[in-house]
Amino acid sequence: MSDEPTTPQAAGAADPASGAPAELRSKLALVLDLDDLVEALRLAHELRPWFGVAKVGLELYSAAGPDAVLSLSDAGFDVFVDLKMFDIPTTVHRAARVVGSLGARYLTLHARDDGPMLRAGVEGFLEGAEAAGFPEPCALGVTVLTSDDSAPPHILPRRVALAAETGCGGIVCAASDLREARQLAPRLRRVVPGIRPAGSATHDQARPATPREALDAGADVLVIGRAVTQAPDRAAAAAALVAELT
Repeated sequence: MSDEPTTPQAAGAADPASGAPAELRSKLALVLDLDDLVEALRLAHELRPWFGVAKVGLELYSAAGPDAVLSLSDAGFDVFVDLKMFDIPTTVHRAARVVGSLGARYLTLHARDDGPMLRAGVEGFLEGAEAAGFPEPCALGVTVLTSDDSAPPHILPRRVALAAETGCGGIVCAASDLREARQLAPRLRRVVPGIRPAGSATHDQARPATPREALDAGADVLVIGRAVTQAPDRAAAAAALVAELT
């Protein structure tokens, strides 16, 4: 299937039967929580008409490493490497530089109280991409996990401010934090996990949101996982999600 609309109907609002418009696909990240690269690529290919971003987390990166990033990038996805890096600055800088050299579009780093570490990760990620000739990527500071509903109120603003001060291009936050995050750092790209279509199971997410709620609140990228990947009919679930957004 072509990545670009080929009919008048597809060029406008989405036709759920044929996928999502390119602009919307760039805002939808498919979670590939698998330990087998072949299976991950099959799933990504199946859902490519609706998703423009592929998320490689700890499970897939542990199983396949850089090959997962390279293969998904070759398949046409913006690759989101979700490793939530947190270590001494030198280690984070070197690891982030490797990820940048692979052509990843996004990389997560924990935005906790360690400015030197976070800045080292941002700089390493950018250096790796530049050295390999890739466009400037976007380092994401992870603020408060969507599975955490017990963080004190001062945590979010402190971590958003740290992400902005250390050069992150964006943050990861819950939909319920979007309004405050946008006021604190309007230039940062906002990536929101914990997305669940209305009526679906929330699993381990303590602060979920529907796709429409998150976009309306100011999300730039929605991270979609089990609501689609574990659905009995994955294509139908993806099409329904897109229909909710168009």
